[in-house]
This record gives sequence, structure tokens and C-alpha cells, in this order.
Amino acid sequence: QVQLVESGGGLVQPGGSLRLSCSASGRAFSMYVMGWFRQGPGKEREFVAGINWNSSRRYYADSMKGRFTVSRDNAANAVYLQMSSLLPEDTAVYYCAKDRNIRRFGIPTHPREYDYWGQGTQVTVSS
Repeated sequence: QVQLVESGGGLVQPGGSLRLSCSASGRAFSMYVMGWFRQGPGKEREFVAGINWNSSRRYYADSMKGRFTVSRDNAANAVYLQMSSLLPEDTAVYYCAKDRNIRRFGIPTHPREYDYWGQGTQVTVSS
């Protein structure tokens, strides 16, 4: 069983920054791709960023490239999402999720490829 808990969301002005954290319980965290997704009001859940098990591969959705950075600390069982130059359209609930396949080479982007999810943390970008 894996539990994921996100934190770090909040209200930020356009152009501001936030750092989201995801703390994972359970063994073997370090063997899985971890992904970040978001779901805005009235929208489907969408892929934001992912990082493979040893941090050698990272992948971002196009609209996040250059603004968001995903990282992880396997010793701490944690994954992070540093967000900068935030826009109102970044407003959403942000979720971290664990890949269902161990040591996958690539970074999956579809939610069905992830089997455990956190409860989400709200990010609101508004002046």
C-alpha cells in the first residue's frame, strides 16, 4: 500500500512561484516514475510533469516547459514540483501519482498509467 500526500499549494499572484511537495509512504518508492497532474475547474485531469526512478529522465507538458521543474529525493521518499512564472490558467488542484510499472524507462503521461494518487493540493493564481 502506498500513500501520497501533497502540500505546498496556496494563493499566489500571477508571475509568482510555488513549490509543491509530495510525501510518499511505503517501500520501493525509489523504483517508480512519479508524476504530477492537475485538474482545473471544469477540465479533465492533465499531465504536468514526470520524473523517472533515478532522476535521469524528466518530462514536461509543453505549457510547463521552462516554468516548472520536477525533482525527487528518494532518501526522503519525496517528489517536488517547483513552479514559477505562474499564470491564472495554472489554477488547478495538483496531484502527485505513482507509476503502476516498476522502473519504467519512459515517463507515461496518461492517468491510467498511475495507480496511486494523493488527495491533491489547490493552487490558485490570481491578483
